[in-house]
Amino acid sequence: MRRERLDRGIKVRTDSVYAVSGLREMAYLAAPRLILIVGLLIAPLALTPFPYWQKVVSIVCLYSLLALGFDFLAHYVGLVSLGGAFFVGVGGYIAAILNTELGLPPLVTIPAASIGGAIICTALFLPCLPLRGVYFAIVSLMFPLLAARVIEALDVMGGTDGVLGVEGFSGKWAEVYLPIAAVLLILFGLRRLVNEDIGLVFRGIMDNDQAVKASGINITTFKAVAVFIASAMGCLAGGILVHLYMWAGISQFALDFSILPIAATVIGGGGTLVGPVIGCLVLVPVSELLRDFGTLRIAVYAVILTGFIVFKSEGLMVFGARKYHQFEHWVEM
Repeated sequence: MRRERLDRGIKVRTDSVYAVSGLREMAYLAAPRLILIVGLLIAPLALTPFPYWQKVVSIVCLYSLLALGFDFLAHYVGLVSLGGAFFVGVGGYIAAILNTELGLPPLVTIPAASIGGAIICTALFLPCLPLRGVYFAIVSLMFPLLAARVIEALDVMGGTDGVLGVEGFSGKWAEVYLPIAAVLLILFGLRRLVNEDIGLVFRGIMDNDQAVKASGINITTFKAVAVFIASAMGCLAGGILVHLYMWAGISQFALDFSILPIAATVIGGGGTLVGPVIGCLVLVPVSELLRDFGTLRIAVYAVILTGFIVFKSEGLMVFGARKYHQFEHWVEM
């Protein structure tokens, strides 16, 4: 008898490609995914006696959509965007106006806000796409700040009062499981996307955009596609949010929607896609628990982030995956 890593048989046959033979290896590969899927699906049921925390699960999923968009742009395209709050605000206002002015139901306003908001956001970001690094980050941060001040100064779209009378969801299970379904579908769809040919182009642009440009590929077009995808996720979160709270206002342009997803990505592990979701599962409930402390919770965020950056800079996902692959079992000789 000797000890052998559980993934050795898969690694020996092929690396980075799943070639399995047997239920044990399939279970080994599927277990982490099933833990996330089943955990999200049963969480609302387990929290049935606590309606407030059921709603927190929905908020976790909405922040996860923003964190996924940030991780995708930053670690697969090379665009560090601080415009998550802008995506939420645009999607939220579109959904609210379509519902209150045209009487459209949430099942129509949310997809319309996602696609329409993504088109608007991409068009506004288009002149900024040649920028990289801190320059793109600074410009993207200006959009939510500018939008909030314009609405307040011109008193449009409800001004400081916001858009009132937005229709809520038909039931509490719809408002819980719609965000969960959106996160799971987008997470696995995005993971498939980055492993396709277009994902190779995205990573090429991140690593050396001039080399990609020299090969005859229009990098601006691909950056616009990436921004469209990320902004659609943010606008989807905004559309769900206004129907969840039955109100849209300038607070949806608050920087919390830009900063907290970044913090969640740092905690969960950037470049992993599922890491930001794990980070939101940690950070958003902590934020709710510290709500009574007011602005003091910012200091707690700072301590948590500092600890992760110093001691676990790779994030929870990378650390957990490494430990999971180190599991061993006894093999007969």
